[in-house]
Amino acid sequence: MHENYIPKTEQELENWMKRNCFNFNNYSINGNLINEGFGIDKVKGLFIWFYTERGQKSELKSFHTEQEVIKYAYEQIKTDKWAKTHCIGFTSNKSKAEKLCSILNNMKIQYIEDIIPYYGIQYPVYRIFVLGCDIKKTQFLRKEYWTEK
Repeated sequence: MHENYIPKTEQELENWMKRNCFNFNNYSINGNLINEGFGIDKVKGLFIWFYTERGQKSELKSFHTEQEVIKYAYEQIKTDKWAKTHCIGFTSNKSKAEKLCSILNNMKIQYIEDIIPYYGIQYPVYRIFVLGCDIKKTQFLRKEYWTEK
């Protein structure tokens, strides 16, 4: 598919996301379940772009055709940098996180890293995310660098 391709159906949007290695963690596309995030529903003949959090679903925008909602969703998803992230490192061990970053640098893999107070402010967790289809080259690292406390 060429770069200017815009999906027209929910199935095409799902296929585009899979082909380009987007994650579905925060996007309910074509019926997949999520705990929190955005998605598409059909209600009383309208196509709804919604946000859900803590079991509460909010309608953000409605459309008369599937093609309209898909174009809107596509634009939202393709500009969301987190939609292409895949977490392969999750550790409270700073040196382990640094080692993973070093490995990714040597592999010439682009990544995003952050620190969150997952176990409390005194116990930060280092997270490392790879982007898009680089997950296919790095998935094996997750086994060693995804650790719980």
